[in-house]
Amino acid sequence: MDKAFSPLAGLRVVEMSHMIMGPSCGMFLGYLGAEVIKVEPPGGDKTRHLSGMGRPMFPLFNRGKKSVQLDLKTDEGRAALNSLLATADVFVENFRDASLAKVGADPEQLKRQFPKLIIASCKGFLSGPYQDRTALDEVVQMMTGLAYMTGPTGTPLRVGSSANDIMGGLFAAFSVLAALIERKETGKGHEMRIGLFENCLLLVAQHMVQFELEGKNPPPMPEREFSWPIYDIFRDKNGQQLFVGAVTEGQWAIVCKLLGLDAFLSDPRLSNRMKQIEARSWTIPVVAEKIATFDTETLSKQFEANGIPFSPIARPCDMYDDPHVMRPGGIAVSKCPDGSSFRAPSLPFEVDRKLMTGGGDVPATGQDTDAVLASLGLDNNAIALARGVEEVQT
Repeated sequence: MDKAFSPLAGLRVVEMSHMIMGPSCGMFLGYLGAEVIKVEPPGGDKTRHLSGMGRPMFPLFNRGKKSVQLDLKTDEGRAALNSLLATADVFVENFRDASLAKVGADPEQLKRQFPKLIIASCKGFLSGPYQDRTALDEVVQMMTGLAYMTGPTGTPLRVGSSANDIMGGLFAAFSVLAALIERKETGKGHEMRIGLFENCLLLVAQHMVQFELEGKNPPPMPEREFSWPIYDIFRDKNGQQLFVGAVTEGQWAIVCKLLGLDAFLSDPRLSNRMKQIEARSWTIPVVAEKIATFDTETLSKQFEANGIPFSPIARPCDMYDDPHVMRPGGIAVSKCPDGSSFRAPSLPFEVDRKLMTGGGDVPATGQDTDAVLASLGLDNNAIALARGVEEVQT
């Protein structure tokens, strides 16, 4: 982690969450220099044991954190959590309110007990008719129309990453930063509630507003009405897929010249952008035929040199061979408790032209329990009881 930019250094975040939305909030705050203490049950966060697409969830979103085990089913565990929260600036959670109340972490109670504490509650839905429903990234994508917009008619599809959960975590961190700024003036914390559904609603807002302004529901993206003369995926002579866009008059002219389609430039049927868009039914097949005579490497060099939007169709694993991704600072290496390691992208912003490199290593389950709880004044026996293991014999 780059220590030169740590605006949250000195702040303590206690995070009691699982899966992605809550952990990503903690990760973002940790990147900015906060100390993030992840509270896990005696057996560890269940996300640690997922496989397949769930395998990266724990290591990716819990890098750089401390891990403290607490058995919140016991009085000792709940008391330890209470002592820990007394030292915290921020509490991040993503559990049902009823579950929080059972462990003494009900937000209303915490606000009374710790008036300076900022609580970031990551929920499926904000207050309203759906507030008690169970939500998942998939569920809210189906509910809001995002899945409808992503797949072709009759085949709704979720987007190809946990975009809502990650963006929800980012909004949680965003709200925490706002509350921290205000707390400097008022000395008071806030309960910030962040909704996964409402996050997804923001993602489809452009389509909602199109309906408001034009009175018609936009078709799914694969069937959308195009606003550009060229905005399509083609295949080169080797069958490799390539996206090419021409969204300005200048780009249209350049693509036509590069592909040897000079006749398009003098054709009165294509004299302006609206005519070019209306003629897509017959121009795009011609463009496709031309592109199929080139290889992607040649076209990429020409398009890049002339400012044309383009991209070969890549897979996530291809990013480890991408020269821009793999530039110095673009990728950070994190170690796992079992000795393995993985590479993950840095955050997508620069500070004074420097990337926020690093992210830290993945903590072993409960590795910081003794140190953190001892700093709160607990002795060995009290720590053992709080973490849910047998009492230490002396």
